[in-house]
Amino acid sequence: MVQQPTKRLFVAVLTLLMPMMASAVEFRSISVPKAVLYDAPSAQGKKTFILGQGYPVEVIVDLGQWLKVRDAQGGLNWVEAKQLATKRTVLIKGGQADLRQGADAASALLGRLDKDVVLDMLEPPANGWVKVKHRDGLVGYVLASSLWGF
Repeated sequence: MVQQPTKRLFVAVLTLLMPMMASAVEFRSISVPKAVLYDAPSAQGKKTFILGQGYPVEVIVDLGQWLKVRDAQGGLNWVEAKQLATKRTVLIKGGQADLRQGADAASALLGRLDKDVVLDMLEPPANGWVKVKHRDGLVGYVLASSLWGF
């Protein structure tokens, strides 16, 4: 019988914390042509990876000059904060994704985007769609489930 009130308390606390945890997710994008990622928050750390300009990353830890970030594959590495911008970009995950004229599956198809294509996010997700811009200037909507980085 003691478990029931404890379970209710846990659910109540979790319900209160969920909106805060969801809003704590922060994405940024690589602002330099090639950003070096490290295994530690120091230029003396081991270089582990290079990400190209525009690639979105999720900020996990912010130490000021250094940020621990997660990439689309789930890898965790450190990057200098000065190599990131607050500009929002998204990445096509999985296979191809359709770029539509409107936020509707019946809307005109503008093109198909391959995996790992980076797009500028113009508007946050609404009704399962995200308004994006391709580097060639084409603007349209992609299903949010096809994207990583928001």
